[in-house]
Amino acid sequence: MSLSSLKRKDLFEQNGFIADNWASSSSGATFTVINPATLETLATLPEMNGKDTESAISAAHTAFQSYKKTTARQRATWLRRWHSLCLENIDDLALILTLENGKPLTEAKGEVMYAASFLEWFAGEAERVHGEVVPAANASHRILTVKQPLGVAACLAPWNFPIAMITRKVGAALAAGCTTVWKPAGETPLSALAQAVLAKEAGFPGGTINVITTLTNVAEVGEALCKSKLVRKLSFTGSTRVGKLLASQCSQNLTKLSLELGGNSPFIVFDDAKLDTAVEACILAKFRNSGQTCVTANRIFVQEGIYDKFAAALVEKIKTLKIGNGVEEGVVIGPLTHDRAIEKAIAHIRDAQDKGASLLLGGSPFQPHNLQGYFFQPTVLSGMSTESLTTREEVFAPVVAIYPFKTEEEVTAKANDCDVGLGSFVITESMPRMWRVAENLEVGMVGINLGMLSAAESPFGGVKESGYGREGGRQGIEEYLTVKSILMNVAN
Repeated sequence: MSLSSLKRKDLFEQNGFIADNWASSSSGATFTVINPATLETLATLPEMNGKDTESAISAAHTAFQSYKKTTARQRATWLRRWHSLCLENIDDLALILTLENGKPLTEAKGEVMYAASFLEWFAGEAERVHGEVVPAANASHRILTVKQPLGVAACLAPWNFPIAMITRKVGAALAAGCTTVWKPAGETPLSALAQAVLAKEAGFPGGTINVITTLTNVAEVGEALCKSKLVRKLSFTGSTRVGKLLASQCSQNLTKLSLELGGNSPFIVFDDAKLDTAVEACILAKFRNSGQTCVTANRIFVQEGIYDKFAAALVEKIKTLKIGNGVEEGVVIGPLTHDRAIEKAIAHIRDAQDKGASLLLGGSPFQPHNLQGYFFQPTVLSGMSTESLTTREEVFAPVVAIYPFKTEEEVTAKANDCDVGLGSFVITESMPRMWRVAENLEVGMVGINLGMLSAAESPFGGVKESGYGREGGRQGIEEYLTVKSILMNVAN
């Protein structure tokens, strides 16, 4: 399958989007998007810059003056129409996603459905935003609050979930009454542009949606978004390093921030766990998007009593997983999205072995079926030391690192011994232990006896250096609203 297989050719867009018009870069510069499975060029897009970003911000600010006055019911109608269009065009959206990101087509369709769910969810939340009447201490006073949209929202999305991270941010912003400027990742901008096509078709007014495309001018575009006085909200998903930089730049105007940053998720398997449940959950938590998720199981802690059985069962299960081009039927593990991920995986594996780990499976790059893309063998390392690089950093590759532990207290301390705290997983049949460990882990999310952590109705976010703010859930729309208090004197 290729782009020629698209039913709607207009979903394959190769321009930015500013003030309701498809736009090239003011400099005329361009960049290419490649298929990570074949290294073939998919598209050529405008390399936009700070000047283009300022134009997008201006368009969004102008549109905000009227959009903020639209009713919640009208905004919900547009969001529901966009939701329907996503599902109507799921095959095309999934194909575009697979071609630019590499994830298997089945998984890509799952992401489109997941992305659409945020539009439906925030359509409902738009109509549930309300203030309150506050009892006043002074009998002559009345106090009430209203919630209002902040203004222009900048939405910076990552390359690993380029459709879902746009709708999770933008759906909430538009539902709240904010207008938006999108900055998709340079590796995967086509998915966001296809969504912009559908959002425009759904009826959103001109200027409410703007898309800046860039690969090499990321720092310039990011700085323009952070330092503009017209941008009142910035939402970013990405690395902790970049999140800190954006927070520093946004401090100039005290721009409100949502930061969903790096993770280092512990996956804890206790002796009483059901082996099949543990293996199935680990496969899902580790190999989704080839291990390239912010909540991927990064440190697999297994209690000594089940350690050998779990490792053996996991290796046998992984051997059955088909690896290849995401458009091929039955593929479960696709390529990594860029070459830097290959280098990082190799470094982590070598470091683990230097510190005493045993290689049970995989361990190197390879080319299935003579493909030239960024493929890496599913890898299992046993007997990991807590001094290893993987203990401190995300691998972001299909590399399973298994650590032994003896007691609940020990593994809780090890799990919490890191600077970040996004997701975590606990596999146990003990209800008391479920509660104890979930409450004691220093993270924003805990999955118990499963390998997934996200749903539109559940707040997503972390603690410590994994950032702050929440996306999804009823909390998601609050990130784009401000509370205004109104006090009245009703004395005669």
